[in-house]
Formats: sequence, C-alpha cells, structure tokens
Amino acid sequence: MSLKTIAPAAIAAIAAIALPGAARAGATLDGVKQKGYVQCGVNLGLYGFSAPDEKGQWSGIDVDFCRAVSAAVFGSADKVKYTPLSAQQRLPALQSGEVDLLARNTTRTLGRDTANGLNFAPTNYYDGQAFMVSAKLGLKSAKQLNGATVCVLPGTTTEQNVADYFRANKMNFKPVVIEKNEELHKAFFGGRCDALSSDASQLAAIRAAETSAPNDYVILPEQISKEPLAPAVRQGDEEWTNLVTWVFYAMVQAEEKGIRSDGVDTALSSPDPDVKRLLGVTAGNGKNLGVEENWAYNVIKLVGNYGESFERNLGGGSKLKMARGLNALYTEGGLMYAPPLK
Repeated sequence: MSLKTIAPAAIAAIAAIALPGAARAGATLDGVKQKGYVQCGVNLGLYGFSAPDEKGQWSGIDVDFCRAVSAAVFGSADKVKYTPLSAQQRLPALQSGEVDLLARNTTRTLGRDTANGLNFAPTNYYDGQAFMVSAKLGLKSAKQLNGATVCVLPGTTTEQNVADYFRANKMNFKPVVIEKNEELHKAFFGGRCDALSSDASQLAAIRAAETSAPNDYVILPEQISKEPLAPAVRQGDEEWTNLVTWVFYAMVQAEEKGIRSDGVDTALSSPDPDVKRLLGVTAGNGKNLGVEENWAYNVIKLVGNYGESFERNLGGGSKLKMARGLNALYTEGGLMYAPPLK
C-alpha cells in the first residue's frame, strides 16, 4: 500500500508511533505563553555565565540569553524562572520537560545532539579545556603535569578529555572526581590536587570570583579540546528550536549592524533593508517564528546585542576581562556570524 492511499489522519498517527518521544510542533512555545514565563536551566553558580548575587538576582551571558528569549516571546526580559542545575542534572532536566531551555555552559557534542535527544542553538561561547595550577609550582606547560593529581567534575566532557590528553602524551595522572562544584573547587584551593581542569572560561571565573589572590593561580596555555558552549532545547519541537536559534542570531546581527540597546530606537528609521527586517519595520519574521513582529527589537532594547552581553559579563565590564578571541565577529577575526534574517 502506498502512502497516497492512506488518509492524512492515519499518516499522522503512524508518525506519532514512529517518534514516541517527539513533542508536538509548537508545544513548548504554546506552553511558555500559557504559563507566562520561560523556565531556564542554568549553572548552580558560575561567574560570567550564570550566577545569583546576594539578593538572588541572576546574571551572566547565559542568563542574558534566557532573558533574550523572554523578551522575544513576551516583550519583557523578566519573565524567566531559573532552575539551577548540576552537570549531572542538566540533561535529564531538559529531556523530562522540567526546563524549557538549557542555558548552562554546555558543550555541543554528537552524542548529546543524537542519543541524548537535544537540539542545540548556535554556539554562544567558543571555549577549550585547560588546566589551572598554583603559581608556586612554577609550571609553564600542561606537559609538565606527569604524575599530577587532577580535580575534575563527573558528568562532563572534562573527564574524558583529561584522560585522552594524558594518554596521548604518554603521561600518568591521578583523577580526583568530586560531584559538586563547590567541593571540587575547595579541594583544589585546599591543595588536595595539583591541577583543576575545566573549560578555560570557567577556570578564569573560578580564579576571579573564588579566591582573594587570583595571581596566586595560573591557567596553563594549552587548550586540550574544543568546547563549543551552546544553549539547548528538546528535539521534536521545531518551532521552539527555530525561535531560540534566531534569538541568538538577532543578537549577533545587531552587533554586526552596530545596533546597541541605547540606539535601537534610532535604528528604527534606518534605510537598510536588513535592519528593517531585523527590527520588524518590514514584517514577516515574527509571523514565521510565532511571535510579534518587534521580537528582535525587544531583544536588543531589553538585553542588548551579543557584544554588549559579552562585555558586561565576560569582557572589560566584568572581573574576568576576557578578550573576545574566537567569540569576536567574523569581520574581526572571530567565529560569530549571523545568517540573513529574511
């Protein structure tokens, strides 16, 4: 029997059986609109990415992205509820529907993109794994770590990358595996291990925020892996995936066009056709994404472009003072690039 002889309703039923874990198209966006907020999974506390202050107010480049999605959906960046998640909790929380969006410095990998049933938005931070050691050790290279004890967090790509690096360089090491970030960092600063390994950005955040003497610790120059950190959503709901994806691209496109939060109102009168489409002066993009036509205007006005977010959370406006590097626009030698918003 060919599909042409089967009624449309039957075809839909067959598709549902074939994909039992798939969400109904639009289910997440509809649910978010109905409940009135985005449930966003974030780090338990990592300065620069997602961390609460003493008043419980969250900030960081991942938090900015959660706020940007809220701005696109609701016209308000404040309709977000945050779910702090450990490395072990983050994927199950997204898979189960506990969170709508995972913005928790998570590396995109083939396994997570397939077997774990995730869809990743574009990379919002290009990173690489490194090692941090006490300056007193006098080390200049990770290749001097033969025989070292290394603190690592389970449930991450970190464990495997460390083992691969030492094996490839014919060196030995003793792993110290601790499940909670706070205890892991205490173990390192307390001298229980010679090195702490994680993404270089995380090491910089830990050094800046968790010690009174950052210069007492050195991040060794080698980056032993590629760690493209990206927000993630569940597979099977293309409408939500599309919205989350293009919110990020809108922030990058705004930076490409030189549109900042404090200048977006002036940009509304720009003769540039790309700017008109971006800001909703020329309609169509909002309808295609299931939101209002001024969705990107709201993102830029209420959160800012990608460069603004980077600067205040990771760059010169933060304790980290990190250079843009690979996270610069493609026009400035980086990898940040937005496809046409049309």
